Amino acid sequence: MHTTVHLLAEAPPQMLPARSLMAFTLASHIILVPLGVALPLITLIMHGYGLRRGDATALLLARRWSAVMAVQFAIGVVTGTVLSFEFGLLWPGLMGRWGDVFGLGFGVEAWAFFLEAVLIAVYLYGWRRLPARTHFLLGLPLPAAALLGAFGILAANSWMNTPRGFTLDSEGNPVDVDVRKAIFTPMFGPEYWHFVVAMLITAGYVVAGVYAVGWLRGRRDRYHRLGFTVPFTVAAVFTPIQFMLGDAIARAVFRQQPVKFAAMEIVWNTDTHVPEYLFGRLHPNGRISGGIKIPQLDSILAGFSPDTKVTGLTSVPADQRPNATQATITHFAFDTMVGIGTLLMLLALWYGIVWWRRRRLPASPWFYRSAACAGVASVIAVECGWITTEVGRQPWIVYQNMKVAEAVTATRSGTLWTMFGLVVLVYVFIFGSFLAVLLKMRTRWRLDDERRSAEGTMETPETDTPYGPRSAVAAADGPGQTGEGSR
Repeated sequence: MHTTVHLLAEAPPQMLPARSLMAFTLASHIILVPLGVALPLITLIMHGYGLRRGDATALLLARRWSAVMAVQFAIGVVTGTVLSFEFGLLWPGLMGRWGDVFGLGFGVEAWAFFLEAVLIAVYLYGWRRLPARTHFLLGLPLPAAALLGAFGILAANSWMNTPRGFTLDSEGNPVDVDVRKAIFTPMFGPEYWHFVVAMLITAGYVVAGVYAVGWLRGRRDRYHRLGFTVPFTVAAVFTPIQFMLGDAIARAVFRQQPVKFAAMEIVWNTDTHVPEYLFGRLHPNGRISGGIKIPQLDSILAGFSPDTKVTGLTSVPADQRPNATQATITHFAFDTMVGIGTLLMLLALWYGIVWWRRRRLPASPWFYRSAACAGVASVIAVECGWITTEVGRQPWIVYQNMKVAEAVTATRSGTLWTMFGLVVLVYVFIFGSFLAVLLKMRTRWRLDDERRSAEGTMETPETDTPYGPRSAVAAADGPGQTGEGSR
């Protein structure tokens, strides 16, 4: 019997709906994560620039980005809470046995979430109500709170990849938990910094992409130039750093999770002088079809020498490794992530060369077309990174300690499919509402800009009447569209 079919036949019926539900909610939530983690920092960079230069345009951009940040945070609360419940509902075996070991990461994330909620509220309320310097200083902890939340989640995930900080008793239950070792596992550092920099890059390109589209549509005023330059520069600076971090995490996987590395590179047998395949499909008998084969490159990338031995999938029994389909998915996701990263590196290099030689932004429409696509490409790369991490670890939910089949809920599969359908409907409504709110905000801001352009005025939202009443702004386009709502 086909190995994949045989393994699927042995899996509990709850596995497919539970995995599908978890994958859908995680893939949906991660779209919001870059803005949640990195937009506070980008906003504060713009805010600080505006205060230092007395630049009303920069302050207006910072204020508007803070409004987007608040809306995104509200949506992220919903999707993140759903994920938290799913850990207990879908994977009770995981939380029941191992929760005492790695659960602290979720606790840290929860505290970071509450702290970030308070700080966002204070930051939003502070516009025009607090002195400029005080308001800016109160916003400075926001990026730290966002990074703390990422710390908690990545601590839990890295533990699942390289579990440490416990011993097992005679019944196989964890005892003698060492929290420090459980948090700072061998994969924590590479995962955490790779993730954080990915969030900075993605948020930078996503925000800059909005203004790149505006540039392509003929909006080439200072507002759009500044709105593009600051986030794009942040992303461009971190793109080469991410290349080095990506190489570091791949080598960490090679050392700590050799079977996952074999899946990422579709290596069937342990050997030296292993070729690199760009894409390609792994078959159950070890044959690889399609793709581009580069002789010896995989061994060279893994250990800087063609003599480097790379562990193959067949080094462990079939029930302890990803099957051919899972390995192919992992490999495609990994290659897609690396490919997008390479293209973003070229885009950042283009930007850097033009700025270094001419001290201005590139003028080519193709640059801005590429920049407009960079945000979407970055989100795809982030999705591919998580696919690589999670699918490549199969069949383990806790690497080499608990399989996914042992952790899955006993709830009837029909109930899980019904839950999946309801979650999809709810998420369609949530993300549709999110998009509608963003489009409404964009329209009101544009109307306000047109009014102020006609009047030849530019208010400074940070320094105008601190602690005092807000300035009256005329209606932009019909009843209810006030200037305050437009900002």
